[in-house]
Amino acid sequence: MRPENPGPNVVLLSLSLVALAAWLGLDAVSVAANRIVPGTGHRVVDVIGVGGALVTSVPWLALAGLAWRPTPRRFVLALALVVLMLSALPAWLALSALILIDGAQARLGIGAGIWVALFLLLLAMIELRSRLVLSRPIGWALLLPPVASAGLCLARWLEPLALWQEYRGRSGQFLGAVGEHLLLVGVAVGTSLVLGVVLALAMRRWPGVQKAGFGVLNFLQTIPSIALFGLLLAPLAWLAANVEWLAALGVSGIGWAPALLALVGYSLLPMVRNTFVALEAVDPGVIDAARGMGMSGGQVFRQVRLPLALSVILEGIRITTVQAIGLTAVAALIGAGGLGTFIFQGLGQAAMDLVLLGALPILVMALLVDALLGALTEFLRPGGAR
Repeated sequence: MRPENPGPNVVLLSLSLVALAAWLGLDAVSVAANRIVPGTGHRVVDVIGVGGALVTSVPWLALAGLAWRPTPRRFVLALALVVLMLSALPAWLALSALILIDGAQARLGIGAGIWVALFLLLLAMIELRSRLVLSRPIGWALLLPPVASAGLCLARWLEPLALWQEYRGRSGQFLGAVGEHLLLVGVAVGTSLVLGVVLALAMRRWPGVQKAGFGVLNFLQTIPSIALFGLLLAPLAWLAANVEWLAALGVSGIGWAPALLALVGYSLLPMVRNTFVALEAVDPGVIDAARGMGMSGGQVFRQVRLPLALSVILEGIRITTVQAIGLTAVAALIGAGGLGTFIFQGLGQAAMDLVLLGALPILVMALLVDALLGALTEFLRPGGAR
C-alpha cells in the first residue's frame, strides 16, 4: 500500500506566496538624481515590463509548488532554488542600474520589495535547513554563492548603488566605527563575564546574596538605556572633575565611560543567571562520585562542575554578546562612537542609506556571533561532539 502524500509545508508555502506578492507589489528599487532629492520608486513591472515581471514570478511559483507536496527530494530542490534566487537578487539590482541610471550623480536605492524578498528567502532557507537536518557549517556554506554574486555585481555593475556610495564616502570612518563598536562590546562582555562568575559563585555560597543580587540585576533591566545614560552623566562628570586619574583615563559624563557601565549593567543579568543555573544544575551524583575519588573542592569545581556547566555558561555569553552588540548602537547618542553614529546621522539627515550603513553591519555582527557561539555551545553540550 502506497503511503499517502504528505500535506503542504505551510511555512514554506506561505513564505513563497507572500514574497511573490511583495516582489510584484512593492517598489523593488528607487532612483534619485543625487543624494539630496528623494528617490522615485520603481516596481519590477516598471523596470522590465509585464512580460519580464511574469518571468521573474516563475521561481516563486516553483518554490510554492515544491512546498505544496513536499518530499525530501523536493526539499533539496527547494533549497537549491532558494540559494539560486538569493544569488539572483544582486544581479537584479545590477540590471536595474543599467536600465534606470542615467547620469553620474544618480543613485540606486534598494526598495522594500527586495528587502522583504531577501528576508523571506532567508527564512525559507532556515526552514529547509531544519527540515533536511543540515549542520550549521553547511547552512553557512549555502550563503557563499549569494555573497559571491553580491561581491561580483558590486565590483562591476553596482557603482550607483546608494548604500555603496555612502560607504565609499566614509570608508575610513566606517572602519574606525566598526573597531570602536567591537572594542566596546568586547570590553563590556569580558567585564560582565568576570563579574558574573564572581557574583554567581557568591550567590551559591551565601543565599542572601542570591536574593539581593537578582533583585538589583532585575531592577537594572527595567531602566531604559537612554535613562540610564542620563543617570550616569552627573556622577561620572563629578568624578572626572574631582579624581585626576579618572580624568586622565578619559572618564567623563559622556563618551565611553557611561556607555561601558550601562552595557555591563545590562549584561550582568543573563551572565549571572546562566552561570548560576549551570553550576547548580550539575548532577549531585556526579559531584559525590568525584568526591568519593578523593578530589578536593577546588578539583571538583575545575574538573567536574565547570566543564559540565560550560555549555550553559556559553549560552549566557551568547545572549549577552548579541544584546551588547545592539545596545552599543544606542551609546552613540552620548558620544561613545561605534556604528550607531551612522544610524543617528542618517536619521538626522533623512538619509536611509546612511542608516543602513550603520544598521546592517550590526545585524551581521549579531548573526555571526549568534551562529559561532551557538555552534560552540552545541559542540560542548554532552553528546554534541559526536
